[in-house]
Amino acid sequence: MNQLITLILVGLSVGLGNFAASIAIGMGDLTRAMRLRVALVFGVFETGMPIVGLIIGDRVAGYLGGKANLIGGGLLVLSGIYLTVSALRATDNKDVAKATNGTGKLLLAALALSIDNLVVGFSLGTYQVSLVTAALVIGITSVALSLLGLELGSRLGKRVEEYSEVMAGVILLLVGIAVGFKIL
Repeated sequence: MNQLITLILVGLSVGLGNFAASIAIGMGDLTRAMRLRVALVFGVFETGMPIVGLIIGDRVAGYLGGKANLIGGGLLVLSGIYLTVSALRATDNKDVAKATNGTGKLLLAALALSIDNLVVGFSLGTYQVSLVTAALVIGITSVALSLLGLELGSRLGKRVEEYSEVMAGVILLLVGIAVGFKIL
């Protein structure tokens, strides 16, 4: 049960990055098909990167022994701090909003948004979570938050986008502390 709570919180955290980017993209005039395309591409990358990290982290965890949770938790804390500081420093996200101008740009935006999830996945791998469960929770959460962000983008604007990125960083930081100290 604790692992599921951890996965849900991590899924929300990585999904909130997509949520923020989707709000920026959603501020443009998008068709229903384009909204679904953006959500699916973001979901694939947001799910794939943590899975790769999870596989690597699971393999390395045996070598780390009892320190695996501290290292994994520490990496989550660092990722959370980085995400929060980046969100607070960001002044403009117009480049992300232009991501729907072509398949290549959309794929590049999805890769850029998900590269930090490799570290998140590695951290989860040291925590010994189920690969299938992690993929399902992170994937479903990511696609759902992307669709929600696209929908809200045209209605709420930039303010929600900025707060969701900060919230994602804080969630990762707190989950990292909980994993590091075996609270979750």
